[in-house]
Amino acid sequence: MPVLPFPTDQIIITASRVPEPQAQSPASVSVIDAERIARLGEPLVPALLRLTPSIAITTQGPAGSLTEARIRGAENNHTLFFIDGIRINDPASGDIPRFELLNADIASRIEVVRGPQSALWGSEAIGGVVAVNGIDNPPINAFSAEAGSFGLARLAVSAGMASRTANLAAGVGWQRATGIDSFSGQGDKDGYSNLSGRLRGTLRVGAVRLAVAAVALSGRSEFDGYDPVTYDHADTLDNSRNRLAAGRVWAEFGNSASAWSGQIGASLLASSNRNYLADQPVNRTSGTRQGISAQIERPLVTGPISQRLILALDADRETFGSRDVIYGGLSDQNRAREHQALTAEWRGDAGLLHGDIAIRRDLFNRFADATTVRASLLAGLGGGFGIAGAYAEGIAQPTFFDLYGFFPGNFVGNPALRPESSRGFEASLRFRRPRISAALTAYRQRLHDEILDVFYPISTAQNSSGISRRAGIEAELGWLLSPGTRLTANYAYLKASQPGDVPDREVEELRRPAHSGSVAIDGSAGRWNYGGSLAYVGSHLDREEAYPYPVVRLSPYWLAGARISYAAQRGVELFVRGSNLLNQHYEDSAGYRTEPRAIFAGIRLAGPRSSR
Repeated sequence: MPVLPFPTDQIIITASRVPEPQAQSPASVSVIDAERIARLGEPLVPALLRLTPSIAITTQGPAGSLTEARIRGAENNHTLFFIDGIRINDPASGDIPRFELLNADIASRIEVVRGPQSALWGSEAIGGVVAVNGIDNPPINAFSAEAGSFGLARLAVSAGMASRTANLAAGVGWQRATGIDSFSGQGDKDGYSNLSGRLRGTLRVGAVRLAVAAVALSGRSEFDGYDPVTYDHADTLDNSRNRLAAGRVWAEFGNSASAWSGQIGASLLASSNRNYLADQPVNRTSGTRQGISAQIERPLVTGPISQRLILALDADRETFGSRDVIYGGLSDQNRAREHQALTAEWRGDAGLLHGDIAIRRDLFNRFADATTVRASLLAGLGGGFGIAGAYAEGIAQPTFFDLYGFFPGNFVGNPALRPESSRGFEASLRFRRPRISAALTAYRQRLHDEILDVFYPISTAQNSSGISRRAGIEAELGWLLSPGTRLTANYAYLKASQPGDVPDREVEELRRPAHSGSVAIDGSAGRWNYGGSLAYVGSHLDREEAYPYPVVRLSPYWLAGARISYAAQRGVELFVRGSNLLNQHYEDSAGYRTEPRAIFAGIRLAGPRSSR
């Protein structure tokens, strides 16, 4: 597995409506490539997201439990999530990304774009975008197996084939663990299992390329929920069973050098989430999203400026359904909403200057229409230095649960909610040379109409009349230590506040550490491949789930992981992996325990790429 120098112009997929070289993108982007994913060997994607700047990961218990990701202090449902170009935010679960279901064995590349991106991609892109993207070339045919602490068992298979006009790639990953007791350490163990699969194929017919992508995520997670009498957090036998499947088909014509190019496509997503107490059903939700999209591009040259104009149309329809057992069906819901959008983007390049402007108009059938804007510029200064700046806006629709949710005596939705909106600025100084890259970025965002839970005396959702403020600094370093070893490091500072109960008083937001960072290294030497990481999560506030529900401060912690493998012979690799090697006793969420030090071992078999 060769290591690529940092300045190679790997292509960024989601920082624009068209792919662009990372060195020419004004956006703040982090990429975790296939080599690093394989060398670190993490079972689930959230452990990899911890290694990118300004992402706060909150897992409610051991691995496989409900996981939240907050980018630059934004809410969990303010992260837009794509897999192979399919929007995966779950309409059956408050539009959150279901990161806990995403097996890392089917993730070939992870891209994180920080900052509001609604002018390109619409609702939910307030904090940023996370994209797991496929590759056109088929992967190596491979099989791997791993087992170790806390009853972890893990299997993965990938295969592919290619010809001059077609290719097909697929991957399947399965894992399960018995876990630990997340409540007190004295009760039943809370484990998980998941099964994930991806498929991607293309076929060229004349000047047109036809493509298909599909993904399926399913999982079962055991957790400690609430006492049915006191509603306090307790050692219970709760478990959830989740399924999400999505597919996309599209056709492309032309390429970046054509006078005209574009694509048209359609997608479909369906999800279901079922909650149980032991084996007794409690409630279930379901959701669908049907979408169509079209995009056309036109390159132009005006003197020294190379330009590209992009026009895109999107339309989708979402449905939501809920059913309960414990309330006799009183919380049952059947809802639907529709939405259309028109996006225009201009990109221009003139020597050392690279800029873009995007404007999007979203038309909602349930809310007032919204217009969002993004403008950014990257200017080279010579000697490897550059400066970049951006202004961007974001929006997020209220979730179906915020609008219509109902639990007797506990929560009632608010159909009068307005969409949330955000505005932000960022500026960065960058340095890029053949063996080293670095960036220092400062940003500021303001969130208007934030949707908060309030009590009257039962809880409901309400738009805040004040402004939530997020500001921070990100420092990044990439260093090619040798042709076989690369190192990355980052540090992030965040100040996030929202209006308090007292007028003109702001309070620190929960689950957002002021200080965070990571160091990661990976490489190869002869028959050996290795990867290691060290992530720091600073102290942060959270709310206990027991009366009187006080706000508490959780302690900072360090998470260390490493994997080393040996090629015993051609196509046969033996490996050992460790997690939480410093044996930190930590909580991401108040009252939920996490796993101590763990050791795993396995084997990987790989053959040549299939082609004809």
